[in-house]
Amino acid sequence: MRTTVEFPPGLLEEVLRLSGAKKKKEALRIALEDYIKRKKLERLLSMPGKIEIIDMTKKLEEIELGEGNN
Repeated sequence: MRTTVEFPPGLLEEVLRLSGAKKKKEALRIALEDYIKRKKLERLLSMPGKIEIIDMTKKLEEIELGEGNN
């Protein structure tokens, strides 16, 4: 989908820098996917007592990086 958007000065450049993306399209995709993941996690964590949630984010990151081989 094509769209035209204006961003505050420096915002897109910072997303490019922080994401390590080479292209604006890739940086925006990464930023949007990260935003969606965070919002979904916030929603789940705001439901205490309704479902049991164990935050495995750190452990999963370790596994992805090959550090969780214990």
